[in-house]
Amino acid sequence: MAREILENKRKALNINLSEQIYGTFAEIGAGQEVARNFFTAGAASGTIAKTMSAYDMAFSDAIYGVEDNGRYVSSSRLEKMLDHEYGLLTDRLKGPKYQNRKFFAFANTVTTLNFSKTNDPHGWIGLRFQSEIGGAPNDLIFHVRLLDSDASLQQTVLGILGVNLVFAAYFYINDIQTMIESLADNLAARSVEIDLVKLSGPAFQHVNERLVNLYLIAKGFSSAAIFDQDGHAHQAKDFLYKKDVIILRTKYRQKSNPNFDLFNLAVDQFKRNVGVKDKNLLVMIEVLMSSGLEENPVLSNEDLQYFAKRAEELCATGNHILVSNFTRSHQLAKFLSQFNPNNVGISTNVSNLRNIFNSKNYGEHYTDELLAYVSGMFSKNVKLYAYPYLDKKNNQIITTANMPVSVEAKPLFNFLTQNHYIIDIENYDERFVKTV
Repeated sequence: MAREILENKRKALNINLSEQIYGTFAEIGAGQEVARNFFTAGAASGTIAKTMSAYDMAFSDAIYGVEDNGRYVSSSRLEKMLDHEYGLLTDRLKGPKYQNRKFFAFANTVTTLNFSKTNDPHGWIGLRFQSEIGGAPNDLIFHVRLLDSDASLQQTVLGILGVNLVFAAYFYINDIQTMIESLADNLAARSVEIDLVKLSGPAFQHVNERLVNLYLIAKGFSSAAIFDQDGHAHQAKDFLYKKDVIILRTKYRQKSNPNFDLFNLAVDQFKRNVGVKDKNLLVMIEVLMSSGLEENPVLSNEDLQYFAKRAEELCATGNHILVSNFTRSHQLAKFLSQFNPNNVGISTNVSNLRNIFNSKNYGEHYTDELLAYVSGMFSKNVKLYAYPYLDKKNNQIITTANMPVSVEAKPLFNFLTQNHYIIDIENYDERFVKTV
């Protein structure tokens, strides 16, 4: 049976009419958009103990402390806001009047589109809340990118997101998938991207955070998720900004471990080519959630469990993991370019290049698609490191030098190899070259 999606005002009113839900709203950057929704719904005195905004940095720093990195739209600032506001709430609201309340502190720190439309509108939104009266608090925090081309529309989206978050935490706490899915209730398609969810507290002690972030991809809320060696999820911009990044692409549902022997050679070559210092190097393995040139599949819970387990296994090898729906390397390159890395190396099998530069795999618009691939792939400090494969039928190792290329694509392919946009991995041991 399909879930009933309540409209935004009704959600806010249901919360306001609850005799248990009570807390504060603190909002930085885009106005008091969330609190406004609760005030206009009616009966807000039943829910709101306090609302506040601190737009001037001096006021914000005096209340929440100074950010070492100088960034106010950050997870660090959000966590300080939640710490401060929840602490005040529980210190000041005591006695019989509040003994049957489940307290919460809502916070967001957001930048919407500026007048010149030159910034990257995004924000951190979070809720610290009690799921049981008198219980320990839980945190539900997520990062969003605001995609509308108008600041007022982005403010509207922010208000809806905030209401959805509070409602989800209290009404869908026992159904994690519905809780995450409902964050986008009443929002137009492509108005927002939710690219990271972080959960903590007793209500989430049995929840797999990797699975939750993969669910964002499956629902189309995000295109990728990043996990560190310990399996913790990270926001892409914080993780990739100004880094020298090299990524090994792996096959859809690849069961064996990647060819680390050849990938390590690619990493060493990348470091030499662009003069990378180890402290700025970020090595990642990409796990694809969709296959080849096919349409993205609808992922079942079993699929998500598989990819969560696969990510965990690869994290255990000591690598950072990127799980994505990028069927082509130029989609990966475009994704990375949003976060301003210094240099990017993408390591892939020559067999994948063979498919790209073979017109038989395409229709009548092959040249257009090939140009789109090349322009998207190599536009910003991106090099592709190609490792060889063994053609078992002819007992021949295939590199870019002897790879089959369609006649119409040959001049472009030669340009890319001769100018070192596509680079063969060197000095490999033939014993490590595998068939595909």
